[in-house]
Amino acid sequence: MAVNKCVKYLLFFFNLLFWLSGCLILGVSIYLKVSKNANQITNEALPGIDLMIAIGVIIMVLGFLGCCGAIRENRCMLLLFFIFLLLIFILLVAAGIAGAVSQNKMNEWVDQRLQNLTATFKQDQTLREDIQKLQKELKCCGLLNGKSDWAPEPIPTSCRCNVTATNTNECGSDGNYSTPCATQVINLMKANMKIVLGIAFAIAVLLIFGMVFSMMLYCQIGRKDGATANA
Repeated sequence: MAVNKCVKYLLFFFNLLFWLSGCLILGVSIYLKVSKNANQITNEALPGIDLMIAIGVIIMVLGFLGCCGAIRENRCMLLLFFIFLLLIFILLVAAGIAGAVSQNKMNEWVDQRLQNLTATFKQDQTLREDIQKLQKELKCCGLLNGKSDWAPEPIPTSCRCNVTATNTNECGSDGNYSTPCATQVINLMKANMKIVLGIAFAIAVLLIFGMVFSMMLYCQIGRKDGATANA
């Protein structure tokens, strides 16, 4: 019994898409990591980016192996490919559930992280510079309590805003940003989460198709080998 060529090349095409999705995850993760210039505050508040980079690399490797298994009709590679896809799918679902459950605790989690930095940033010159960069990029002032976080020191120029050029809700009457950086970091996290969830959903769909096609091809190769042995 011959292997269905349609299933074989559909699996190859799937793995090509899978490999490309790994490239997408890797690219987005690297962008998120470097877009804030390795800022210490965003590294604290946006954890897990290194894990996303690792996941992107793993998916790229699995996509490549899946392509080889489909073209070579290797049952061992296809079975390992199916098992790894199943494990990734389970982890993806578990992570999605955990993220949905803990989303309401995001504000508390960010506040706790930034509270630790607030207590030490005045003694750490590198951290002070990171905060001032963050204030310019996110249009905010202070970490948790606004400009009062800088007291009794003068408010840095990175807190200054143009009243005529910015939203009056962002710029206070004294010419400084009125929004604490914690609020802006939370908004940044929510925006990034939407991107990650969209990518995760697309990958979950690809995983289901990949598991179906890999098992179909695995069974067809087994029947072909059995028919050859009996001939």
